[in-house]
Amino acid sequence: MLEFLTWTAIAAVSFLVVLTIVVTVHELGHFLSARAFGVAVDRFSIGFGRPIAAWKDRAGVQWRIGWIPFGGYVRFSGDENEASVPDQDHLEALRRAVVEREGAAGLSRYYHFKPLWQRAVVAASGPAANFILAIVVFSSLLFAFGEQVLPARVASVTPGSPAAAAGFRPGDLIVSAAGKPLRDFEDLSRTVQLRGGVPIDFGVKRGDHELTLTATPVWAEQPDAFRGTKRVGQIGVIPNQARKDFIRIRYGPVAAVSRGVDQTWEVLTTTVYYLGRIITGQVSADQISGPLGIAKVTGKVTQLSAEGAPNVPAMLASVGVNLLHLTALLSVSIGFMNLLPIPVLDGGHLLFYAYEAVARRPLTAKVQAAGYRVGLALVLGLMLFATWNDLQRQHVLHFLGGLFS
Repeated sequence: MLEFLTWTAIAAVSFLVVLTIVVTVHELGHFLSARAFGVAVDRFSIGFGRPIAAWKDRAGVQWRIGWIPFGGYVRFSGDENEASVPDQDHLEALRRAVVEREGAAGLSRYYHFKPLWQRAVVAASGPAANFILAIVVFSSLLFAFGEQVLPARVASVTPGSPAAAAGFRPGDLIVSAAGKPLRDFEDLSRTVQLRGGVPIDFGVKRGDHELTLTATPVWAEQPDAFRGTKRVGQIGVIPNQARKDFIRIRYGPVAAVSRGVDQTWEVLTTTVYYLGRIITGQVSADQISGPLGIAKVTGKVTQLSAEGAPNVPAMLASVGVNLLHLTALLSVSIGFMNLLPIPVLDGGHLLFYAYEAVARRPLTAKVQAAGYRVGLALVLGLMLFATWNDLQRQHVLHFLGGLFS
């Protein structure tokens, strides 16, 4: 029991550290771009609710740490309405108040009177900061430790599998899948796992010959260290996995950054593809995780990283490296989610700005308020659905049902 409580506490702390880094960087993206355009900022908050610490800098920005550590925000001066995109009436009222208080020159300090392109840049800077964070983390890890890869060379083919039906043979080197070149077996697995039921063309080198084989992955339950099991696509090829088959790649600074960009792009495109299959009903959404699932993964990463470490410094190094990698993955996901065209998210603001660019005026207050409520309902609904998935995976609902049966 004590061990369970200890690892639960470690998981919670690890999750909060990772989430705080990702959210703070996201909000810093908005903050720094706004300040670069001369926008007056009232508050930068890490967390919500009553502050447990607060102070003001020389520019008049209040920095605060809220007692609810799930998220954060930047509040610009004059940012009063709930959707952060005032309509024409609100703009005129704000304009008159600012001119009366500070003179016409004071308008240049306010976000809502900045040129449209500057407001769009500020809105997009949060997700951009998340992508930059991921690139920096991936690149730093690659530069420091390099990368170990396993070529996608087939050691054996499972009898009766899609690969066997397609004509794969031991010794084949799979060099491309779904029209994209493969660097290693991990690339192959990532491509196949998301495409259950979808025919895939594979580029194969067999001796001196190059050929194309087509196989359709089948869905299968696969053991997973973080979720117990997960549903993935499989074709039935097993790679060579002797020690001599693994290749260690070292990167210089430029090559590390280039590979870091590639890894960030791979995570983003994988996320977009999987979400697209969910929306079109091709795959179930039961693999979507919410805060509980992410917290569990974070705790499991911490636990697995700590196990087997010969000493405390090695344990801390292992935990730190793996949490950094998880931070990069989560940062890409949050950056992408915030770009979705849903009011209350950055993508929703960009959608409003696109309308303003075409119509030459902001949306009316009623439409903005309605969009805000719909967007909030969508976001909350998605979070509740993801939390339901997390509880189902942990068999919590089954356990609670057993208590009353």
